[in-house]
Amino acid sequence: MAEIRAEITASVWKVVVDEGQAVAEGDEIAILESMKMEIPVITEVPGIVREIHVEAGQTVREGDLIAIISET
Repeated sequence: MAEIRAEITASVWKVVVDEGQAVAEGDEIAILESMKMEIPVITEVPGIVREIHVEAGQTVREGDLIAIISET
């Protein structure tokens, strides 16, 4: 299992994937917004999205859990 965590404090602008969806290395999981800039959250491992821990409009801090990916 791979944990995808926020790299900065920001607002979740959009969640791009759904639980149960297959993702490849480099796919976007969510898009954060900070100071009018969009910051993509990208997975570094291929697999299946098992859990999403954020929703649009939510504020995350650096290190907060965004999603869990079951590696394939």
